[in-house]
Amino acid sequence: MDNEQGKYVGSCLCGAIEYEVEKPFLFFKYCHCSRCRKITGSAFSPNIMVKAPQFRWSKGKDCVKRFEPETAKLFSSGFCPTCGSNMPWYSRNERYVIIPAGTLDKDPEYAPQKNIFWNSRAPWFTDACDLEKFAEDG
Repeated sequence: MDNEQGKYVGSCLCGAIEYEVEKPFLFFKYCHCSRCRKITGSAFSPNIMVKAPQFRWSKGKDCVKRFEPETAKLFSSGFCPTCGSNMPWYSRNERYVIIPAGTLDKDPEYAPQKNIFWNSRAPWFTDACDLEKFAEDG
């Protein structure tokens, strides 16, 4: 937690964009859908959802770029045009904000509850628990 009020700070890799988000979180899920895989370049996207009033841009709001696929009912994405970091994005009805958990600067003190779109997971996905572990580059 970044302060007594339960606010958490997040940012992009280059530091041009920063935001604050307050608990309670509505959910924390690993999304395995093909769109989330494409945006993250990873096997899944660790997403936290909050109600829009719990979120605010504190730096670089005008820098944030948004992409909304025409075929998507709810999905969109936010990103930093300088470093390419995934950034939070508002749902199309603007009632909710999806926070890419990896953009939080500190532990959200909240763990994921489930995997969603499991049947869409990458065919090469291997659970991290099943892989050999190294403290540094192995």
